[in-house]
Amino acid sequence: MPNIEDERNWADGDRGIGARDMKSMTTTYKRTKTVNRDQLILDNVDFVARILSTMTFAIRDEEAKENLHSAGLVGLVEAANSYDPDHGVAFRTYAYPRIRGAIVDELRKQSPVSQAVLQHIGRVRRAYESIEPPVTPEKLADETGLSIKQVSKCLEAMRFIKPDNWNDLSDVIHGSWRNSVDTPEHDAEREEMRDILAGAIESLPDQERIVLTLYFAEELKLAEIGKALSLSESRVSRVLADAKFRLQEIIRCKTS
Repeated sequence: MPNIEDERNWADGDRGIGARDMKSMTTTYKRTKTVNRDQLILDNVDFVARILSTMTFAIRDEEAKENLHSAGLVGLVEAANSYDPDHGVAFRTYAYPRIRGAIVDELRKQSPVSQAVLQHIGRVRRAYESIEPPVTPEKLADETGLSIKQVSKCLEAMRFIKPDNWNDLSDVIHGSWRNSVDTPEHDAEREEMRDILAGAIESLPDQERIVLTLYFAEELKLAEIGKALSLSESRVSRVLADAKFRLQEIIRCKTS
């Protein structure tokens, strides 16, 4: 006569799988998921460094940079742990705002922006609200009386001082993925966004278009771009900030 355990296993088997087999498969699945997440982290450590390079060029203290890098890695680990590939979103698209957000939080603790720049940011913000879109760095300079270089520094600083109000380019492009499931309508929307973005990039000044392409398409760090174009790292960072700002404005006008 079969014992109770055998009867349970027979009942489960009648449904296509035994209890012990189910437990084994669950354990294997969890183990596989863990390995995949570990690999995601290992494969994207360089992505943290790349994001960091656009935000910390002015920081000379090596310990401060190390703390920022560690914060970015924490963001990467959190992204890997919560990532669900079934949503159809590329991991770097998903991880970017989390890595950047962790670095931003650490940057705020360090307060790398001078009082003078903070005052200029206030002027730029007020001017931004009063200018007919699309707003450009040149229009902001005319309205505020600041130089183009000063405006560029403000745009650069805004990327981490107020990330919710001054979203980075990747957030603008991929902003709809969090609350949507892939549908034909969503695919069409993304295709339209790609077309708008392609046209916007073509309309950028030559230097901004080249820097943007080297950063996003070739995945070069700011220092590498500077070396290729004979520009300082700080200058490349300002050019990238200007390019992103122009694109955001074009996208804002096209999609509003």
